[in-house]
Amino acid sequence: MNAIIGRRPLLRRLLPYVQGFDLPLLGGLMVLMGIGCVVLFSALQGQQVSFGDQLRNLGAAVLVLFIVAQVPPQRLMQVAVPLYSFGVALLVATAMFGLVRKGARRWLNVGVVIQPSEVMKIAMPLMLAWYFQRREGLIRLRDFGIAALLLAVPVGLIMKEPDLGTAMLVLSTGFFVIFFAGLSWRVLGLLALLAAAAAPVLWHFMHAYQRQRVLMLLDPQSDPLGTGFNIIQSMIAIGSGGVWGQGYMQGTQAHLNFVPESHTDFVFAVLAEEWGLAGNLALLGAYSFFIVRGLMIASAAPTLFSRLLAGSITMIFFTYAFVNMGMVSGILPVVGVPLPFVSYGGTALVTLTLGTGILLSIAKSRRLVQS
Repeated sequence: MNAIIGRRPLLRRLLPYVQGFDLPLLGGLMVLMGIGCVVLFSALQGQQVSFGDQLRNLGAAVLVLFIVAQVPPQRLMQVAVPLYSFGVALLVATAMFGLVRKGARRWLNVGVVIQPSEVMKIAMPLMLAWYFQRREGLIRLRDFGIAALLLAVPVGLIMKEPDLGTAMLVLSTGFFVIFFAGLSWRVLGLLALLAAAAAPVLWHFMHAYQRQRVLMLLDPQSDPLGTGFNIIQSMIAIGSGGVWGQGYMQGTQAHLNFVPESHTDFVFAVLAEEWGLAGNLALLGAYSFFIVRGLMIASAAPTLFSRLLAGSITMIFFTYAFVNMGMVSGILPVVGVPLPFVSYGGTALVTLTLGTGILLSIAKSRRLVQS
């Protein structure tokens, strides 16, 4: 009894930090993390990392989420320009002094080894949302051009590393802000035509391994024991799951090490093999609920900055999930994008929960404005 009484002051002190949270969004996040824990417990059997490592990653990510959720959107707007400038400076430093691993210069040693491109996944939508907020009511076509230039600088630096997967994600975050700011469909159609016309030129500048990934998407059987092996094996795993799956921890493709990176990029193949179509639909339902709730928060946000930021962050969750499932099932090239809140990892998980914390902050600020 005394222990319970002793805990009450602590609970009362913590209560203001969680009051006002959007419970549906938080519940959707917990469901996705729970699915991730169940799938990873199976996928991590026999791996060099343990399930306990992922629990520590989740603990750090949840701590980041609750800290960021306390930061009001007005304060986020104040750090937009410094964070963007800092991120671009880190990318330039990486291009000049970065560590080279597996032929890519993506990491920077600043006492600890960091991947600066991860900073831009949050800094990019913050910067563009800040810019359009400053131009609210005066947005012209020229402003979209300036926004595109702000987006092109970090994306170009990331592609030079090369890191096509992260470049696509950063490009997506910026594009969604520009789109939600009111970019017309005519301009989008023109851009699509220009992109199609520029495809042969882009093909010329792609690295050999990037071209190979595109070719394997079109015909993985042309090199079944080489670069096509990953896609073929993951598709076999997905197909063998059937409607109800082979059973929890009974997947043969994953546990016999046929599926590559079964706990990171290809974890969806593990879920599909063990839980079948039913498990896939449950995961898709959880993602759909989470994304729809995020868009509802964006539509109800009190300022243009908050609406653009919330909308962009929500759509990056969609991009992560769509690209990962697409590459594992063989409809998109393999670009190394994790499955949100399910794949094993630390940096990407923290980035995604940081974004969720921003959504909670925006939802919380809306309730304060209404009250």
